[in-house]
Amino acid sequence: MIYRISWLLCVLLFGHFVSSRLLSAQEPRWQYSAEHLQPFWLSSTVYAEPILFVRDEQSGETRGQLLFSAEKIIAVSDSSGMQIYQQGSDYRLGSDGRSIIVPAGSSIVTKAPGDLRVPAGSQRFRLTHKDGTGEILFGARLEYHNMQTCVTYSMSNNDWPVETPSFDASILPQTINKLKNGNDVSIVLLGDSISSGCNASGWADGAPYQPPFPNLLRQHLQHQYGANVTLENLAVSGKSTPWGLTQIEAVIQHRPDLVIIAFGMNDSAGLSAEAYGKNTARMIAKARELRPQTEFILVATMLGNRDWTLLKHDVFPEFREQLKSLCEPGVALADLTSVWDEFLKRKQDRDLTGNGVNHPNDFGHRVYAQVLASLLVPPNN
Repeated sequence: MIYRISWLLCVLLFGHFVSSRLLSAQEPRWQYSAEHLQPFWLSSTVYAEPILFVRDEQSGETRGQLLFSAEKIIAVSDSSGMQIYQQGSDYRLGSDGRSIIVPAGSSIVTKAPGDLRVPAGSQRFRLTHKDGTGEILFGARLEYHNMQTCVTYSMSNNDWPVETPSFDASILPQTINKLKNGNDVSIVLLGDSISSGCNASGWADGAPYQPPFPNLLRQHLQHQYGANVTLENLAVSGKSTPWGLTQIEAVIQHRPDLVIIAFGMNDSAGLSAEAYGKNTARMIAKARELRPQTEFILVATMLGNRDWTLLKHDVFPEFREQLKSLCEPGVALADLTSVWDEFLKRKQDRDLTGNGVNHPNDFGHRVYAQVLASLLVPPNN
């Protein structure tokens, strides 16, 4: 009798194991696509643009905004890509072409405003809301990812007004010549938690397992040029430019052709724009002393949640201007600050955030990769 029960238990457990493996095998897995890394400002299609739908407490209506007017909705899914939503029963496109409206009874995840707040002192980090009522909900891994919905659509009009990076082979000539000739290219990235990959779904081990922007950039360069590109990521969460100054010897040990310097989010809490600029200039100078042929891309960071009291939001444009002043042949600017400023005129921070305050989600990581790649890849390549 004991033998028969044990045998039956084994059968049930094996069946559960096989079932779990089959379900797991159905999970969408990131696969490189040149279309997904084409700069959005040069495209006619937006892929998997996120919206976190919050219900209006007074009207009861639930709607979100797209970056551009949609000519056609191609697909709407949850952020994992596993659940596909149906037009009509789950959502409809508003008459303005930019609003996505979620009707009652929809399968799409919607939240109440209070779902994105927690009581003061109840989290690991103090994220006081500027209105003084509690704290912004912190998402350590996939919390915001799981609340967001992704919309793929063709644009009726790409009306992007912000100046964006453009390819100019004379700015980073040695790196681009190596790429064009199919030679090995060494890139080193020095930055903070954004650069270390925080809140990309691949970093958090959740579907669709999209890599953070550094690996997206490496994949894209290898695909576009056929060159062997190595990217050493020396970024560490919580760090800022004073720490970056101490890491230049470690950077140069990798004999980089190109160094990407990406700080600013943490500097904004207490460093002046002048100090930030001087620290960055010293990093460049110190690297050039050790390896004169090294080229640089300076990243002006994305913007954090403007409802978070700790961040000094006015300093981000000043940081960008400091970086811009350092640009010359061999030093290029990847301006995510201006991109995010325009994003937040068209969408809510909750749509773009990976953690609620200062990290990008999968879409944001792709935009980072697009901006960086636009400095290294011709638009028609």
